[in-house]
Amino acid sequence: MPVNFDGKLVIATSSRALFDLQESHRVYEEQGLEAYQEYQVAHEDEVLAPGDAFPLVQKLLAINSRLATPRVEVILLSRNSSDTGLRVFNSIEHYGLPIIRAAFAGGASPHRYVSAFGAHLFLSTHAEDVRGALDAGFAAATILSGNAQARDGDQLRIAFDGDAVLFSDESERIFQTGGLEAFTANERRSAREPLSGGPFKGFLHALHKLQQEFSQDDCPIRTALVTARSAPTHERVVRTLRAWDVRIDESLFLGGLDKGVFLDNFGADVFFDDQQGHCISAARHVAAGHVPHGVSNEALSNEGKG
Repeated sequence: MPVNFDGKLVIATSSRALFDLQESHRVYEEQGLEAYQEYQVAHEDEVLAPGDAFPLVQKLLAINSRLATPRVEVILLSRNSSDTGLRVFNSIEHYGLPIIRAAFAGGASPHRYVSAFGAHLFLSTHAEDVRGALDAGFAAATILSGNAQARDGDQLRIAFDGDAVLFSDESERIFQTGGLEAFTANERRSAREPLSGGPFKGFLHALHKLQQEFSQDDCPIRTALVTARSAPTHERVVRTLRAWDVRIDESLFLGGLDKGVFLDNFGADVFFDDQQGHCISAARHVAAGHVPHGVSNEALSNEGKG
C-alpha cells in the first residue's frame, strides 16, 4: 500500500535530473563503477550545479511557503548507493531544498519506489526507468538536456501535449494507420465522447487540485495544452477536459506547427510530449520531458528489447 501524504502533490526525481552529474557519469561510463564511487566520495563536498529538472523542483517546493499546510512533496529516487549519494544530499542542503526523503537503489532501477511513495510524477534521465514507471501506471518522463534556461518569476508553468500524454493514444493510432482524413472523421464522429485518460491524467488532476487552493488570478501554477490538433478536432479535447472537471489555463491548437516558439512565448518551465522529435525541438527553448508511451513509441520500445 503506498504512503499517504495527506493529499499532497508528490513528485519523484532522479539525482541526474535534479543535478548536473554529466562529469561523474562520464567517469562511470569510461572507467566503471568502482572509479565512479571513488570519484563521488572524493568530490562529495563539491556542490553540484543544477540539472534540467532543478528549476521545476525549486518552483514546486516554493509553493509550500504560500500555504498554511505544505502541499508539495519532492522525493529523490537514485541509482546511487547512500554512500555515493551523499554528494547529492549535500547539494540539496546547499540550495536549501526541503527534500528529506530518498531511496538509493545501489545500482538498480529505483522506479519501483514510485508506487511505494505514491508519487504522481517521476522525472529521470534514464529512459528505461521511465518506461518501467509508465508500465506500472504512473506518469513519468525522460528529461532531455537542451538549451533551456531557468525562467524568471515565481509562477510555475507546465505545458502538456494531448494524445498519448493527457489522453490515451486511441486517436493517434487512427491517425497513424488511416491518415489525417480518417483521424478527422473519427474525431468529428466522437466529439461528444470523452477521450480515455493517458498516463498524465492523474498528475493533471493532482495539479488542478493544488491550483484550487488559490484564486485564479493569484495562482502560482499555470498550465497549457499544446497540441498539433486543430479545428474541428479540438472539440473532443475541450469536451473531454470539461467531463474530467479539470481546468487548463491555456490551450494552443497548432495544426502541426512547430511547438518550440509557442512554448517559449508561454514561458513553460517544462513541456511533456510523447514524440521524441517534438521534445528535442522544444528543448531548444524550454525544459522537455519525453513520455515514451503509446503508438509513437512502440517501435522504440521493441528496439530496446532486441
